[in-house]
Amino acid sequence: MEECWDDEEYTPPPPSNAYKESVYVPPGKRVSESGRNSEWSSNRTREPYRNQDTDSWREKPRGNDRQFSNRGRKQYSHDGYNTNSAWKQNGEATEIEIGSNFVGKVIGRGGSKIQELERESGARIKVLQNDSSDETTPIRLTGSSESREKAKHLIEELTSNFGRTSITNEGSDNSWYGNSYMSSSDDGPKLIDWDSLNKSCEEARQQKLAALPPIIKEFYFEDPAVAAMSPREVSAFRASNNAISVVKINPDDERPIPNPVSTFDHAFQHYPELLVELKKQGFTTPSPIQCQAWPIIMKGYDMIGIAQTGTGKTIAFLFPALVHIVGQVTPRSQRLGPSCLILAPTRELAQQIEVEAKKYTYHNITSVCVYGGGSRRNQIGIVTKGVDIVIATPGRLNDLVMNKIIDVTSVTYLVLDEADRMLDMGFEPQIRKVLLDVRPDRQTIMTSATWTNEVQELAARYMTNPFKVNVGALDLAAVHSVSQEIIFAEDEDRRNLLNEFIANMGPNDKAIVFVERKSVADDVASDLLLRGVECQSIHGDREQCDREQALDDLKTGYVRILIATDVASRGLDIKDITHIFNMYFPHNIEEYVHRVGRTGRAGRTGIAISIFTRQDWMHAEGLIKILEEANQFVPDELCDMANRYRAWRRKKEAEDAAVGGRRFRGGGRSRRF
Repeated sequence: MEECWDDEEYTPPPPSNAYKESVYVPPGKRVSESGRNSEWSSNRTREPYRNQDTDSWREKPRGNDRQFSNRGRKQYSHDGYNTNSAWKQNGEATEIEIGSNFVGKVIGRGGSKIQELERESGARIKVLQNDSSDETTPIRLTGSSESREKAKHLIEELTSNFGRTSITNEGSDNSWYGNSYMSSSDDGPKLIDWDSLNKSCEEARQQKLAALPPIIKEFYFEDPAVAAMSPREVSAFRASNNAISVVKINPDDERPIPNPVSTFDHAFQHYPELLVELKKQGFTTPSPIQCQAWPIIMKGYDMIGIAQTGTGKTIAFLFPALVHIVGQVTPRSQRLGPSCLILAPTRELAQQIEVEAKKYTYHNITSVCVYGGGSRRNQIGIVTKGVDIVIATPGRLNDLVMNKIIDVTSVTYLVLDEADRMLDMGFEPQIRKVLLDVRPDRQTIMTSATWTNEVQELAARYMTNPFKVNVGALDLAAVHSVSQEIIFAEDEDRRNLLNEFIANMGPNDKAIVFVERKSVADDVASDLLLRGVECQSIHGDREQCDREQALDDLKTGYVRILIATDVASRGLDIKDITHIFNMYFPHNIEEYVHRVGRTGRAGRTGIAISIFTRQDWMHAEGLIKILEEANQFVPDELCDMANRYRAWRRKKEAEDAAVGGRRFRGGGRSRRF
């Protein structure tokens, strides 16, 4: 460590003939006090040093009398001399060595720790430059023998404690992270024995599981007609129902894939109460995802459901959950907490799942929705009374679990709904924290609209040999019951096109108008209200009560127009939405698919109209794929725009490569939601 001067304390003297001009010597040519170059010493006259308090001139401290700038300001006696210089004169020096990784700990922030050690020991402590290739750094201790010994003891104690606490997690609640796997000795800290650590962790986990009541997962009784289906009949049924495909994530899994069901009786003939509830809601046949998901989940297997929005994924995991809750060994009154936990990315989706859960009365199963923005006191009051199903957003759930309000150790049925959206919103840390307390032998269901690498990693981490049920193409696809129209326009034409669209709405039409920013949503809604058009708005900055009121007004028909940001692109299940108007095209194609999915739900048809400007050209290629997959008309202008963008991108990449390989970032405007 190279020595440096504290520039705050040194003021150059005024010009005078009494003193010779000082000579600068590079640090590399300086030598220690004991081996000073005699020629340099004889030819150089010491420049004066001025004490600012006494206005007296003294010689500038040199050699070991100089201090590090990270020790703070120098201290001087009444006569202007550095008081630390007496340490060198009145005592001897001792050098010790410490690990180079401990140097920062010894010095402390701003030199605070080394000053504390000097005051406590009475010795002067100086960190020297390490010229050798080893991983140690010398420290010089100057002063009396007692002070040097005390300073040595303090430094050894400091580095020893630092090694234990920073590596071994001493004091952790987990017994397998104790000092038995990491200790400090004269030879330095020892490495962690990960094999022993993992073995102890697994043993502790097995002991904990052995003390828990068993989980009953299988509740499926295959109908004889379903069991009698031949492989050809199974393949034909899946192909005719939106191209259902089922694969095993683990290729070594030898369990047979259950055949799909075609009626509600095939799935729930042994649960007549559920059949009654289904008839009350007016359902006639299961949706494609339900046909294949119910046999798999009721067999007790983990499942990943990949399907478009509005295809009945909620009922696909909710009905087996009701059967699972009632069928466990431990009576519901004796369970420490909820038996079913459903995680959703947004408040609106969580509330929508709660609405669906409360539609069906099965053995008096109770549920609660906990989410940020809602009344925490009311949510805690309901939870503490005891519930069977907790539907939650990750943030609020983590809050209640950390404060020991919700006990998730009794959860045996876990659902991660819209997993891809939760990952996009950065909820994986909260999910990981919560699932640490959920028993690992649970049954886990995951739903997603896409099958990205991130979703695959999440499934591999939290699921056990799952089956993946895919409805439709694995690529992004919009609901086929929606007619998609593209309007090419300039940026300043958006308001006129919106006004024209509203003027042509029928008396029974309902529409969601999507914009790009919260401020734009407020601006558009205010403008429409001033013109006498009844509407509501929803975005992330609105209070939760206002968001709920906006959705309720749209559902009841009090308003027929909702101005929204992408916070409403998922989780809204308002079945009579007839139109989606994308006043601003979304920032990616995935959000476009989810926006379009807000209409054409539950067997209905819908229309999606999107304004497409020149700034949106980077989405043209992806939009073409969506339109072609849904058998929609593809405008020639869109194809031309995609070709121009590809040509511009190739040219840009070539230019960037020629000037040093700058990373290509795409074109168009940046967006903020």
